[in-house]
Amino acid sequence: MTPSLQIGSATIVALTDGEGPFFADRTKAFRHATAEQWAAADRFDPGAVTGDGRWWLQFRAFAIRDDTGITVVDAGIGPADAPAASWAPVPGRLPDELAAAGIDPAEVDTVVLTHLHTDHVGWAVVADGPGRRPFFDNARYILQRTEIDAVEELNPGLRETLLDPLCEAGRLAAVDGERALTPRSRVVPTPGHTPGHQSVLVESGGELVAVTGDVLVHALQLLHPETAYEHESDPHRARESREALLRRVAEANGSLATPHLTEPFAPARA
Repeated sequence: MTPSLQIGSATIVALTDGEGPFFADRTKAFRHATAEQWAAADRFDPGAVTGDGRWWLQFRAFAIRDDTGITVVDAGIGPADAPAASWAPVPGRLPDELAAAGIDPAEVDTVVLTHLHTDHVGWAVVADGPGRRPFFDNARYILQRTEIDAVEELNPGLRETLLDPLCEAGRLAAVDGERALTPRSRVVPTPGHTPGHQSVLVESGGELVAVTGDVLVHALQLLHPETAYEHESDPHRARESREALLRRVAEANGSLATPHLTEPFAPARA
């Protein structure tokens, strides 16, 4: 059964595109974590460590479905020829996950790309003969303008393979700061992991869920938000964003929907 979380009249569906080991030693990805912190993180999320001590992570997108439509947050690792193919376990299975959840890609009206790392944009645009087309062909694709402006810094190849096809199809929507998506959801800037990283807040019936993107990538950063990750563009801003988002959700006794932890949903206060 596809994991999901009900929040008021909205349903948040976890869509696992793939899973596999991180490409480097996990202690180098979190250089300042102590042995005690690693032990606590492994107790909290034992599925994230292999028998030989490697970091095993999920690659996950989310769908938010309610009576106003369907929003997909992030687009996974993608097919075999996706930009993440050099390091992630492609091909992903997002199309099958969507089908299992009863979601036709043509029904999706909004796609939020939290940021421009390749394991979050894989199915956003796919090959179509000699060209490329949006996989969710009726959706507007939302990115922070700051993130678009940083594409040369993050991954120059994504301009041609992702941004240009979305622009040519009239599907790319650049936003500046916080923006409502539906009466129950909004994007909020959470910069630091990348310059224009954003997350999605879903609020309904007094409940709150944050679809985090890579505000946190490992249980270490949930248990110890001060812990920096090697691949953050700006570790100081990333820490500020992480601490602020976790505090906001914890104060509401809310939940997190995370792309890389073993379980898709977790309390903000661990």
